[in-house]
Amino acid sequence: MKRLSSVLCVFAVLLAQPVSAQAPSPDRMRMNQRVFDRVWNEVRRTYYDPHLHGVDWQAARDRYRPQALAAVDDRGLYRALSGMLDLLDDDHAGAQPPASVRRQERLRQRRAVIGFTLAREEGETYRVEQVRSGSPADEAGIGLGWRLRAVDGRDWGPEFDVVEGRPVTLTLIDDTGAERETVVTPRVMEPVPAFSADRSRPGVLVLRAEGFEAGLGRWVAEQLRGLPSETDVVLDLRGNPGGRLMEVEAVLACFLPRGEDWARRTGRTGRVVLLRTETDCDGRATPVANDLAVLVDGSSRSAAELTPAALQQSRRAVVVGERTAGAVLISQDTSLPDGGRLSLSRADLIMRDGRRLEKNGLTPDAIVARTAEDRRAGRDPQLEAAIRLLSENNPPG
Repeated sequence: MKRLSSVLCVFAVLLAQPVSAQAPSPDRMRMNQRVFDRVWNEVRRTYYDPHLHGVDWQAARDRYRPQALAAVDDRGLYRALSGMLDLLDDDHAGAQPPASVRRQERLRQRRAVIGFTLAREEGETYRVEQVRSGSPADEAGIGLGWRLRAVDGRDWGPEFDVVEGRPVTLTLIDDTGAERETVVTPRVMEPVPAFSADRSRPGVLVLRAEGFEAGLGRWVAEQLRGLPSETDVVLDLRGNPGGRLMEVEAVLACFLPRGEDWARRTGRTGRVVLLRTETDCDGRATPVANDLAVLVDGSSRSAAELTPAALQQSRRAVVVGERTAGAVLISQDTSLPDGGRLSLSRADLIMRDGRRLEKNGLTPDAIVARTAEDRRAGRDPQLEAAIRLLSENNPPG
């Protein structure tokens, strides 16, 4: 299955496991070897750039394989893998430990959570990007923009897991720079919906997608069915980490003519493939004519960059917000022997108008910031700007 990104944000802070100073058991060492060798060989054989961005891959093996084999737990193994994959300077090249894979697979299921989303910054620093209303994190007073320093006295890592009813001690740095230690107890909550529609504003439909997950294109088509032509549409892709390329095509089919090419992908062999809108939107003969705005920010990645870029280059939508992440290579996942997952770029991508979004990001038509203070106060200047721009394009009367 093709995917455009691996998820960098998590929907709960996770419970640290004890650290062992002992050498790995023979079984552990054998599994470490199997996982490392699978990752190293997959990169060597299938990475979209046969030159691996100039990285000496044999030297990378010599450096990181001993670290991986000596790991006593998933943290050590996946840190070694991450260190090696980071040499590629590719946000889509990443290895997820088994706990992270299980968590991602349960993302839309009822499960135990603490209730905030983390976004990775430089190095091993993680920032609180979202706090779910009514969650243990919300009740503990954890704020947007705070930085996670430790979990039960240890650095947080994606190999941790969370257990219902088991308290976790979080050490965070708040927005004033002060250190705060908070004990929270995970509890079971219903999942956050992958897609949501807001019709509370007259003449405006706001469609929010948490990710380009299975069914997004069909859901967008359903929301647009029977919509009056004078109703403006806002597609909110802020914080969206991306997902399936087929869902990008399905969403674009609702707004662009069938057969319109919007990008070019180039694989390892150098063969160029045109990406076109090959489907229709809920059986429509033509795409919808409603005026459209797309919201993006610095956490909009991959599919959530390609979609607004395609609409922007066709002058089909006004893009509002902040420059996107610049992570748009087309990737594919591979299962690892221990239940982990490797995400690896299999193709380069250039927009039809020649723009290269990888490492550059998408620049909105209207650059509007939304600060942590705005979010804490419930203000949304980006959405307000999008609605205003749509209204100015279609004055009443």
